[in-house]
Amino acid sequence: MRVLGIDPGLTRCGIGVVDVSATRTVSLVYVGVVVTSPDLALERRLLAISQGIEDVVDEFEPDAVGIERMFAQHNLRTVMGTAQASGVALQIAASRGLAVGLHTPSEVKAAITGYGAADKRQVGAMVARVLGLDVVPRPADAADALAIAICHAWKGPALAAGGGALTPAQRAWRDAEKTATSRKAFS
Repeated sequence: MRVLGIDPGLTRCGIGVVDVSATRTVSLVYVGVVVTSPDLALERRLLAISQGIEDVVDEFEPDAVGIERMFAQHNLRTVMGTAQASGVALQIAASRGLAVGLHTPSEVKAAITGYGAADKRQVGAMVARVLGLDVVPRPADAADALAIAICHAWKGPALAAGGGALTPAQRAWRDAEKTATSRKAFS
């Protein structure tokens, strides 16, 4: 399966594409960041992000898209920019008929590191390790986009059912999901 991961942002929008085998082995296909200047009009910035994402979708033809889900922040300007970039990504995926999964930062961290409160350095290091890279993709938005793509791919039916050869991080995530689901059932 080929998965596009998007770490939405108005100034830097991370884009990563990975291939994931049936055994959950992940390989890097593409990673990049669409950068827009705060000096540009908002509509021009969103257009640049849209064109960057569309170019990647056209070239690499992903089967699914994982996008970081909005989370609470105190900086309204950052939240608005992230929401606008997310909307662009969601619209592109919908227009192409691609399945979309929204993942919170803690879900992504748990999927990659086995720990939902991991810091950016830990996430980047595990992305590099999972992909067999010598260096962590830079900037952090690029590594985050790859982490989102990997998270989305690993959250498939085999992981949820407990099947397949799971990594320690995948097992920890599966177990955390089961715990969270059982807590919801009793609340």
